[in-house]
Amino acid sequence: MTSHSHSDAPGESVTRLNHAIVFANQQAGRGKAAKLLSECKEVFRVHGISADILITTSSSHLEAQALKMIEDGARLLFAVGGDGTLQGLVNAAFGRDVVVGVVPAGGGNDFARALGLPRNPRNALQVALQGQPREVNLARARFSDGRQRLFLGGGGIGLDAYSAEFSSGHFRNWPGRARYIASAICAYATYRPRRVRVTIDSGGASSWQNCVLACALNTPTFGAGIQLTPNAKIDDGLLDFAFLEGLSIGRLLLVLPELVMSGTLNLPSLCTRQFRKVRLETEAPAYFQGDGELLGPTPVEIEVVPNAVKFLAPKPKAN
Repeated sequence: MTSHSHSDAPGESVTRLNHAIVFANQQAGRGKAAKLLSECKEVFRVHGISADILITTSSSHLEAQALKMIEDGARLLFAVGGDGTLQGLVNAAFGRDVVVGVVPAGGGNDFARALGLPRNPRNALQVALQGQPREVNLARARFSDGRQRLFLGGGGIGLDAYSAEFSSGHFRNWPGRARYIASAICAYATYRPRRVRVTIDSGGASSWQNCVLACALNTPTFGAGIQLTPNAKIDDGLLDFAFLEGLSIGRLLLVLPELVMSGTLNLPSLCTRQFRKVRLETEAPAYFQGDGELLGPTPVEIEVVPNAVKFLAPKPKAN
């Protein structure tokens, strides 16, 4: 259970947290994170915040380091990287009286986008430090072996999980959305629809059906700005489910130009709805991905965790 101190009222100024621990993934964004660190340190200094920077080699390494720092009393923790890097930090921060920040320096940065931060990493840090803590949803994935993992943005089985293998491998160094679209095309070429059974909230299980995509989303976009559930909100206590039974090569070729240019995914057969908990089962073994990381095998239960973590976000605009 998250504990709240009296200093964490909605209007709390970040300057009351005058020391930051900054975790930088040396792999994130084609090494971009490491180059940003001197700029970041200067931005913190201008805002009267001292910053200790820790270079991490993986999400699990970051998580272990973050847990140690929180135990030692750290209150303000930043991740410099993408959604995968940030996932390690929120898993350490969950249930602790801390404030989390992100400097978007990865391939996707969909959670930073959902927070309303600018895409430029330096500008995003400045806006965050002038902002205030905001409580946000996270999603929790539970696997049949008892393991569980929190993720921030999008997770699913099917083409997106298959694509994750390409985006973290062959196309790892491609920029932004191009990396995810190229990965999806390659995955599509060899992907065969899976048979999936879905149980949403307390309703009965659906019948077994073919599935190209079954996604649980907390953010309006995934894959560097691809709009799968554009009305999703990170603070409404709900997740959004997107299901696609089939996708012909003709339809894929039709949607690609708009997808590349604007991130809009125009698929009339895409079914979406909001939920609090969903269970996904597959006839053949399959992996579930969250934030582009392969997290565990099906069956999997995904549920919303409302008000899970406090993130530094821009102050709400006055009406």
